[in-house]
Amino acid sequence: MAGLTDSLSRFASNPGFATLPGSASAVIKTGFTDTIATMIAGRDTEVVQILREFVRQRQSSASEAQVLFIGEQVASNDAALINGTAAHALDYDDVALGGHPSTVLVPAILAEAERLDACGADVMRAYLVGYEIWAELSRREPDPYHLKGWHPTAVLGTVGAAGAVAWLNRLSPEHCRHAISLAASMACGLVANFGTMTKPLHAGRAASSAVDAVRLASAGLTAAPDAIERHAGYLAALSPKGAADLSDAVELGERLRILESGLSIKKYPMCYSTHRVVDGVLDLVEKHGIRPADVETVDATIGVSQASMLRNHSPATGLEAKFSLEFSVAAALISQKVGLTELTDNYVRRSDVRELMGKVRIHTSESSCPIEPVFALSDQVTITLKDGRRLESGDIRFARGNALLPLQDHELKAKFLDCCASAELDADQLYTRLNSLETLKSIRELAVFSELTTV
Repeated sequence: MAGLTDSLSRFASNPGFATLPGSASAVIKTGFTDTIATMIAGRDTEVVQILREFVRQRQSSASEAQVLFIGEQVASNDAALINGTAAHALDYDDVALGGHPSTVLVPAILAEAERLDACGADVMRAYLVGYEIWAELSRREPDPYHLKGWHPTAVLGTVGAAGAVAWLNRLSPEHCRHAISLAASMACGLVANFGTMTKPLHAGRAASSAVDAVRLASAGLTAAPDAIERHAGYLAALSPKGAADLSDAVELGERLRILESGLSIKKYPMCYSTHRVVDGVLDLVEKHGIRPADVETVDATIGVSQASMLRNHSPATGLEAKFSLEFSVAAALISQKVGLTELTDNYVRRSDVRELMGKVRIHTSESSCPIEPVFALSDQVTITLKDGRRLESGDIRFARGNALLPLQDHELKAKFLDCCASAELDADQLYTRLNSLETLKSIRELAVFSELTTV
């Protein structure tokens, strides 16, 4: 019986689908569109500027793929590094499978697709390959990776994206196996670095490492044939409690998990663990007309794993505030929204924001959501007012934008346009083109949208 590494490799070399189901195509196009939006929105962040300069200093003569829709060409692995980091820099990117699939898959695929001059339909197929490999790996671990300090986006994304890029390069099963095992050795990302510039770098490195793994395997570099399932291998090493399923894989592709899990699109540029609470606060504000001066205390109950990520209880910067439940509650109460304009250093340091943050108390629940194990079964918010009233949210099962509570088309487009607002490009036309991605004869057709852009 073939092992798991071999099963993944055979799927990545021949996934067995000539056409994509319409429902899967819609999810994939949303993933590409939302990721490109967050990539453009994040391109002026400090971490991205540091990486661009880093790449310039070491840059070879290779000009294989564009960066950030600004007309700059670099080697494909460097394009994946910069674009993946930018897409994750604002923590505004989509969520599924315990991590952020598109922020790794899309930059890796786009970079290699541009080098290979691949068509839009093949780009979408490559995404599906990467998503399904990620899903297969994710389902084999019953405990949240965060509990052991692993960032799933980095550790699962590197291998999933390697499968996607391997398919795009039409690697043989043997070369795919080497690429996937090699990617497993490259996969790393620590929760300890959440709330710092290194957290978005996890996504960029995962995308870049996937490209490197495939290019190295293509050149003849070898790796273990069972690095994923071996007892001293990838899944066993990552497993928080040693409970990973190391058994052989079912035939991937027969049951598309993208149709079951989909993608959750973020409504707020914050760690996803805050979103249900933010929804609850905003609903209470709208229903009861709460003013910040009315608030005595706010009690929020979330899952243990969620709380472990929201470790910045008194953030001093916009970057730190992305991982602060106290801040997200304060911003929701004061501005009645939590958007890009709230995630600035000056806003975080405002005296009224600091005062409200001090009124937020966090409680944890040991329950676990069967659909999203990182989360409690539900979150709850109770706002106690100075007049003695206690206003309760009730159980909040899913955040707005969750795959089970999706954003409407006009909300998706509004987010896209907002993310592109500072870029001198035709965002409306780019949005339209991305929503017909399967019709592109070459992914290089997207480069036309960088011509109007100046940075």
